[in-house]
Amino acid sequence: MITAQAQVMARITIDAGKFKRENTPVSFALDDATSLADTEVALMEVKDGHKTPVPFQVEQGYQRRIWWILSGVSAPGTQRVFELVKATQPAAATTVIQAKDQQGTLVLQQGSQSILQYNYATVYPPAGIDSVFKRSGFIHPLWAPNGAVLTNIHPKDHWHHVGIWNPWTHTEFEGKVVDFWNLKEKQGTVRFTGFLSKTEGPVWGGFKALQDHIVFKGEGKEQVALNEVWDVRAYPAQANGARRLWDFTSTFGCAGSSPLLLLQYRYGGGFGFRATPEWTNATSQVLTSEGHTRKDADSTRARWIKVTGQTGKGQAGMLVLSYPANYDSPEPVRVWPENAERGELFINFSPTKIKSWLLTYGKEYTLKYRILVYNDDITPAEADALWNDLANPPVVKITKQ
Repeated sequence: MITAQAQVMARITIDAGKFKRENTPVSFALDDATSLADTEVALMEVKDGHKTPVPFQVEQGYQRRIWWILSGVSAPGTQRVFELVKATQPAAATTVIQAKDQQGTLVLQQGSQSILQYNYATVYPPAGIDSVFKRSGFIHPLWAPNGAVLTNIHPKDHWHHVGIWNPWTHTEFEGKVVDFWNLKEKQGTVRFTGFLSKTEGPVWGGFKALQDHIVFKGEGKEQVALNEVWDVRAYPAQANGARRLWDFTSTFGCAGSSPLLLLQYRYGGGFGFRATPEWTNATSQVLTSEGHTRKDADSTRARWIKVTGQTGKGQAGMLVLSYPANYDSPEPVRVWPENAERGELFINFSPTKIKSWLLTYGKEYTLKYRILVYNDDITPAEADALWNDLANPPVVKITKQ
């Protein structure tokens, strides 16, 4: 409960800066404003003398962070004001994004609408295909808001392709070259190890999953070369349900004292996406932030890449935004040419496409992407606005009262 005379603990000003903001996730360190328990605080937006309660969510950690959606449109140069107040009783719990465990899969959904499925149980290839192509720790299906499935797994041309995934291809570990991507080489794989968390809430829902890059040493022996954590977060739908935003963050580091050298190679790591077989060179289009299409995008650098195509449920697409702090940003992309594999589509933000990357013990490394999945299409200007929103977040100023 919040009374009209509720004690104000902090005033929060959100400055849009030079860029348009639309339904932007924002946060600040709650511990910088108060030491009260999460259940003892509430968030209000102040506008024209009126105060309106705002749904929020507290993320636990070394420092607590309070998250909410900067709902609607905030024009460039504008400010919005919020107050953190003391609540006399906890607000009613509201879950908008659910994380539903379904025997080997974790499905993020909003109400009855599925967003994406993380496969943590081992998925085997079709009968008769070498079981070396089994995999866990990948996303499939990824659904468009209209219900169309945008990903594909175990296609005949590349049995090792599994929806959205990111193993490193050409690496050097303890003096030997190891390929974690091309499973037929039988040099290594990536394997789900366990969940660190599963989260549901009014602002975002998601999971943190531990995955290991495993080296096959022969005679049944294995060694973990790299530990990786996937942090995946989905936000409530926008534009009357026609658009969905989610974040994908990979944080990784050497599992032991041996370094892992990610050798320069044309694909691997980053963000890999094998598209639905419905998307071919005749039914889909590719566009990057630099204006390249499927004809000439491969080996160019991009801040974002979008793919749009026809499905049995209507036109839909996906925009992938690469965070500017990623390695060798703006990252190079791998895009199959139009004549590849019956014209089907594969794209990959590949941070080591142009130069190698040495990972050493005792350090953490991060790659971060924001994904918009949409019905119909979006314009390049809209894609640019979303990238600017990610790369140049609004400024959050906290004034304790």
